[in-house]
Amino acid sequence: MIAIGSDHGGYKLKEEIKRYLDENKIEYKDFGTYNEERTDYPIYAKKVAEAIQNKEADRGILICRSGYGMVVAANKFKGIRAASVQDEVSAKFAKSDDDINVITLGADYLTTNEAICIVRNWIAEEFKGGRYKERLDMIEEIEKENMK
Repeated sequence: MIAIGSDHGGYKLKEEIKRYLDENKIEYKDFGTYNEERTDYPIYAKKVAEAIQNKEADRGILICRSGYGMVVAANKFKGIRAASVQDEVSAKFAKSDDDINVITLGADYLTTNEAICIVRNWIAEEFKGGRYKERLDMIEEIEKENMK
């Protein structure tokens, strides 16, 4: 299950990604926004991050104009490993090496086709584990120390 959310700047791209997910029978839940009326991205980053924390979703996609605000907000939540992904290659390594569970996309910098390729590659990739898991364990320890 994928949690998906956007602010007004990412709304149109979110709708295109949802269409791709529907066509490929990939389960998701839309956490808003539901139109292009001005809103604030932290609202949706919080909803998606909490859905993952509460085990309502396994991973998330967040979209704003740049992808950067969303990545900052999402990474404030314990257990969230968010990355702003720019292309197919970074999507692949985000999952395989760092088990990124939330990708953020910049609607102003990606075409619909590029965004869908990113999503497709990120979903298809498997986490390598091994030494990469050891690094995630280190990050988890940092979270325990710093996220009360």
